[in-house]
Amino acid sequence: MAAKPKKAFPLRLEPALYEALERTAANEFRSVNAEVEVLLREALARRGVKVAPPEKRKRGRPPKDKRGEE
Repeated sequence: MAAKPKKAFPLRLEPALYEALERTAANEFRSVNAEVEVLLREALARRGVKVAPPEKRKRGRPPKDKRGEE
């Protein structure tokens, strides 16, 4: 089953804040977008807000098509 599309919205940040996000994301081997999601989930958890865990995405190559192996 395909994952639900993510909600897109514009976000305006101070340049210094964005640069800090970029550095932190790079240190964690994440995109800035993924880092923002992680930080928001952590902040909400600290406030006691329950959020459903993200859907696990399949990683790696898709399986080979059986029809093309003859």
